[in-house]
Amino acid sequence: MSTDETRRKLLDGALRVLVEQGIAKTSARSVAAAAGVNQGLVFYHFGSMDELLAAACRYGAEQRVTRYRERLRAVGTLSELLALGRVLHEEEREAGQVAVLGQLLAGAQTHPRLGPATAAGLDLWIEEIERVLRRVLAGGPLDGTVDPAGLARTVAASFVGMELYEGVDPAGAGAALDALEQLAGLLAALEELSPIARGAVRYTLRRKGRLPRDS
Repeated sequence: MSTDETRRKLLDGALRVLVEQGIAKTSARSVAAAAGVNQGLVFYHFGSMDELLAAACRYGAEQRVTRYRERLRAVGTLSELLALGRVLHEEEREAGQVAVLGQLLAGAQTHPRLGPATAAGLDLWIEEIERVLRRVLAGGPLDGTVDPAGLARTVAASFVGMELYEGVDPAGAGAALDALEQLAGLLAALEELSPIARGAVRYTLRRKGRLPRDS
């Protein structure tokens, strides 16, 4: 078995144990058993369990983002982005990825290396969302009225929160997603405004201090 194959088996094993047993029971022994390799290879390839879990976090995020990249590139409106977000939420929950995220966020409180690794994994999603937002906002009535980078983090944080919230209140999480879709409908209505009306909206935002003078 090659070095790359062994590392991949350990990373996949770590993610599988996180889903099935939780971070409290994720150990070198349980990961090695899930990967079908000798326990000593955990430390040979990663040095420690913290390093393995951090690498697994990044590895898992890269896999998931790659899986959805083409669908994200096909998004043409904010409404389509939110609709796709709802589909991704369902698929990620079914695949156990929501459980993995919850375990990593919980583990970051006691495993210092997991915090930066989890944030780095989330940043992969945020970068993809920001690319979509910059594309769909360009030339529209909201172009220049919001910061795409900040909005991308808001969207990502909202979906992370709803994914975790769903575990205790599924109906409440569903209502939150419905509210986001209603907001998307409002934004779609703005797209249909006449140029004069769009100018009025931008003027109002400028008066409120939301836009720079030269926008």
